Amino acid sequence: MRLSTVILPVRRWHEGGRDEWLRAEQLGFHTAYTYDHLSWRTFRDGPWYGAVPTLTAAAAATERLRLGTLVTSPNFRHPVTLAKDLISLDDISGGRITLGIGAGGNGFDATALGQEAWTPRERADRFGEFVPLLDRLLTEGSVTYDGSFYSAVEARNIPGCVQRPRLPFAVAATGPRGLKLAAKHGQAWVTTGDPKLFETGTPEQSVEAIRGQIDKLGKACADIGRDVAELDKILLTGFTPEAGRPLESLDAFVDFAGKHFELGFTELVIHAPIPDSDFAADQSVFEQIATEGLAQLSR
Repeated sequence: MRLSTVILPVRRWHEGGRDEWLRAEQLGFHTAYTYDHLSWRTFRDGPWYGAVPTLTAAAAATERLRLGTLVTSPNFRHPVTLAKDLISLDDISGGRITLGIGAGGNGFDATALGQEAWTPRERADRFGEFVPLLDRLLTEGSVTYDGSFYSAVEARNIPGCVQRPRLPFAVAATGPRGLKLAAKHGQAWVTTGDPKLFETGTPEQSVEAIRGQIDKLGKACADIGRDVAELDKILLTGFTPEAGRPLESLDAFVDFAGKHFELGFTELVIHAPIPDSDFAADQSVFEQIATEGLAQLSR
């Protein structure tokens, strides 16, 4: 069982941003992730910094903490340039990078480059090409590819990743095509639960919906002869019907985490508190969960 955190890139590096990443390492989190967006929802009119430079700075400031994105998407990324950034990040961090990757959704990222927002099917089509190509770019010294959406011409990525054969992919998916990608290319699978239940569902309905997602992941793995146990299973919290309630107390977290670890999750991810936002929480409770939560679960 692992406990990780998400640090949203909303603070200037020298005005508290750096301290958050250092504190995450001190608290013993397994991984500290950040969102890879151009901006995000209620934070759109405030400060928001880039994921790759932020993770580069965090890699230089920390020593043991794993780092990553939750999640990167094709909305404004191209596999060729992303691969170069990831190989560089993996080198700077000494092999501590995990790429959380998903198909993306509607919102500012989907239209910021001037394109029309893609339909769910179009996002799935692009994701289905994006992930295998990125896999090749991170494992082969030179790649040429001419696809429906992406191209690469002798794209060179020497010497490759520090982690071999490449840095791990944590694939966010709930639909059949995304789950197939997770089964084939993922070292981990990510979910936020069932978004249809977020506002009107119950915790019990959410658990059952997630159980169904895990069952489908197992089938996708079985279809290609892979043991689903090989994949880490990551729950990004804050988007189930409980929302932020698991961070209200240590007991509330232990109750929530216990139910989800029983489903087979190997890693839970909680948001670092941001005052006056959807992720507002008591910093002292957050730190208590970080240092005592897993110990309470193992009793």
